[in-house]
Amino acid sequence: MEPKEYEGDIDFQKYWLILKRRWLLATVACVGITSLSAVFALLEQPVYESSGKLLFESDRSTALAGVEGRVGELEALTLGDNPLQTQAEILKTTEIAEKTISALNLKDDETGKPLDPRILVEGLDVETITGTDVMTVSYGSPEPEVAAEVVNQVMAAFLEQNILTNRAKAAAARKYIEQELPESRAAVQAAENAIRQFKEQNRIVVLEEEASTFVQIQGDLDREITVLKADLEDVIAQAAELRRQVGTSSEQAVDSSALSEAPGIQEVLVQLQETQSLLTVERTRYQPNHPAIINLEQQVTALNDLLQERAADILGNTSSVSTGDLQMGELRQQLTANLVQTEVQRLGLSQRMQELSAAREVFQQRSDVFPILEKEGRELDRQLLAANTAYETLLTRLQETQVAENQNIGNARIIEAAMRPMDPVGSNSKLLVVAGGFVGILVGISLAFLLDLMDSSVKTVKEAKEIFGYPLLGLIPISTLRERSPIGTFKSEPDVPIVRVQDAPRSAVGKAYQMLQANLKCVSPDKQLKSVVISSSVPREGKSEVSANLAASMAQVGRKILLVDADLQNSMQHHIWNLTNVVGLSHVIVGQAKLDEAIHTINPYLSVLPGELCRQIQ
Repeated sequence: MEPKEYEGDIDFQKYWLILKRRWLLATVACVGITSLSAVFALLEQPVYESSGKLLFESDRSTALAGVEGRVGELEALTLGDNPLQTQAEILKTTEIAEKTISALNLKDDETGKPLDPRILVEGLDVETITGTDVMTVSYGSPEPEVAAEVVNQVMAAFLEQNILTNRAKAAAARKYIEQELPESRAAVQAAENAIRQFKEQNRIVVLEEEASTFVQIQGDLDREITVLKADLEDVIAQAAELRRQVGTSSEQAVDSSALSEAPGIQEVLVQLQETQSLLTVERTRYQPNHPAIINLEQQVTALNDLLQERAADILGNTSSVSTGDLQMGELRQQLTANLVQTEVQRLGLSQRMQELSAAREVFQQRSDVFPILEKEGRELDRQLLAANTAYETLLTRLQETQVAENQNIGNARIIEAAMRPMDPVGSNSKLLVVAGGFVGILVGISLAFLLDLMDSSVKTVKEAKEIFGYPLLGLIPISTLRERSPIGTFKSEPDVPIVRVQDAPRSAVGKAYQMLQANLKCVSPDKQLKSVVISSSVPREGKSEVSANLAASMAQVGRKILLVDADLQNSMQHHIWNLTNVVGLSHVIVGQAKLDEAIHTINPYLSVLPGELCRQIQ
């Protein structure tokens, strides 16, 4: 039973067979590349490396309003950024390289022209020391003096550029602030004018104090109105009781009181009462038509008219007044006076209540406007505060930028200058050779696999099974398919295969053919095979030997076999069995001979039908 294979398994045996087949090419590539790396290592010149150190500091003495933060302060754009990396990239720019080349007059050894800045930048090594603000600048050169001079000059050029950059930032900030100052000043003036117009339009001095005063006044008015309401209800109750006791309305009580207190009314009333009394006495003495009675009645009528006339003058109306209303007792008169006084008090309280209510309504209307006024006022105050803050900030920053523009302070300084190196840096010869060997191995393996991919021939049994999908019946060693001529000799006849089954039946080849013929029985267990065809895609792949040995092995087990050589272009069976090839398969096909005449008997179980070359057919 064959082991089960999975698509994801790595077939190491397949890779080993590929390397085994292509070992010569892989070895040549590996040795060639390793040799080249060794040559380069031997030709490598010694390099002297010198280094210096820069310390980056933050100068927090001058701040630029909104323009690149502060002078000399290094800040990262994101949490993962390192500001020193940015400075390292600036230090390796071509501008600094050009200044260094010009200052040191560096020349190209081959052309004699000024050194290419890109070459200098490539040789420059800039590294930051983790956990510090220190940066190391290194440069390697075949000349130790040049290495030290380049490092020192690069650091000096960087510091000079850094100072110029800081001054340029300050100058740009100053120009920006000078442009913004007039607008900021105008904004402050506009905010102040808006507040002044707001107070004038709304008659406000101090809105908070006015609102507090209005709240206090409203509280006082509410308390006073509450007291007045209680007093008014008390006075109304007293007036109602007095009206009930007097038996008249308040207006009538006032009229009666006014008439009872009028001297003219009382004099006429006294005369009227005396005349009425006298008339009553005379009527007891005289007849109604007596002149004395008539005279007294005329006097009563005249006095009554006079009384009504004077009452109308006092009351201001023409309604008649009863004499009973003009004659009140002391108690009634007192009650009437109290009623009048109570009514007067009620009227006064009502008038006061109306005045206080009107005043409270005015204050309430004003108070209702306060929230809107306060909101507008706060907005105006905020605008003024913002404008003042911006203006004062610009003035302060203008002074700071003027100072920063005139100073020569950078954010870096040299803490260790480069010195002339005494010894060259460690050679990379061994590393170069090892790397060349490693690369050579990779290239050799790659070429081996590339050529194997380009070769479309079938090389292993597994590939054959994957391509054709047929079961494996047997394996025949390829080294035994031919009996070769000795090296250096000439043999006119082609290589003749050997029938190993007859010559060495117990050999590995013989056993392989015996296994092959046994497996053929399993191909169709329910039906016996009648014919077997041995074929291949190209010549000299072992068809003749396989067919001869398979026929011999099957004959050995007692099966009658007819071996037919159907290769009419390159017949080989008559050579294997030492037969004549005068009559063969080609003659039988064209009818020039009978089948029995062409068949040769090797043994009772094996017969051979040789082929005939096509060139012999007439």
